[in-house]
Amino acid sequence: MSGGPWPPTPRPPAGGAGPASPEPRSFAGRRPQGVYGGICGSDLGSYRGTFAYFDYPRIPGHEFSAEVIEADENNAYGIKPGMIVTCNPYFNCGHCYSCEHGIVNACMDNQTMGCQRDGAFQEYITMPIERVYDGKGMDAKTLAAIEPFCISYHGVSRANVKEGDKVLVVGAGTIGVLAAIAAKAKGATVYISDVSAGKLEMAKDFGVDGTLLNDSPENFEKGVAEITNGNGFDVTIEAVGLPSTFQNCIDACCFGGRMVLIGVGKKNLDFNFTLIQKKELNVFGSRNALKKDFLELIDIVNAGKAPLHKIITNTYAFDDAAKAFDDFAHNPGNMLKVVFDFSKISK
Repeated sequence: MSGGPWPPTPRPPAGGAGPASPEPRSFAGRRPQGVYGGICGSDLGSYRGTFAYFDYPRIPGHEFSAEVIEADENNAYGIKPGMIVTCNPYFNCGHCYSCEHGIVNACMDNQTMGCQRDGAFQEYITMPIERVYDGKGMDAKTLAAIEPFCISYHGVSRANVKEGDKVLVVGAGTIGVLAAIAAKAKGATVYISDVSAGKLEMAKDFGVDGTLLNDSPENFEKGVAEITNGNGFDVTIEAVGLPSTFQNCIDACCFGGRMVLIGVGKKNLDFNFTLIQKKELNVFGSRNALKKDFLELIDIVNAGKAPLHKIITNTYAFDDAAKAFDDFAHNPGNMLKVVFDFSKISK
């Protein structure tokens, strides 16, 4: 598979990171057709040196589309050279307690591409073929955003969001907006909340049913009561990772409601958990995604049921990577998904 600039320059294997990129043979002189890679908050942390689950040196990249250059003939998955694909970047060990019980996305020794093993921002990558998913004609740029969509979709699925549910997503960043899109695709009525009015304006472009500015505890409580007639939401989705937004989700959830945590916690939380017991809330954690999430979302997006392409707000040539990270770091309110176009690179 191709995952970066052309013509290729071989890289040595990264210690403990799986097989090395193959030595190129007969591919010189041709340019890959579908080569995009996205960056997210964890990539930004890795770039700054603040992301805890990252070791150096490391090649980043876990959100991507790529062209298949070589695949086993007559493989059981129908993967063929020339296909534009995406891949599951979460490598599980296969023998821990979680893996043995089928919870491979929560492997106790998980290694994610671009974090604990080398990622896709290189000339070639090799992948186990069962982790490679045909985009089925989806344009390569949108296909590169399937992985972050899977993170949100998995959380929405964990909460069993269904038609008729009234859902509140707390956090209007990329993952929050994608969670809102996923919940809408499942037939729910969806509201989204954030401290930033600018982010809420951006969220309106994705078909949410309403927004709630969380500029004070009083206004948040009042807004929830007005929207739900004082009953609370059937489902609340935490997509920030802060103590205050965790508490928001508990407060806004109805009695017997469902609450799912997608945001990665950044601080410890000290709270009165009696409200969880009093409301008899169902609280779900959500980590990574499963193969079925990738396959289902590719079909959902291709069927026009989710406007995933809109999430990509900024595209940079890979030569401008440093500028992309700097812009992303300083303009979070104006940027959702940033992608690199690897076809635009200096020779």
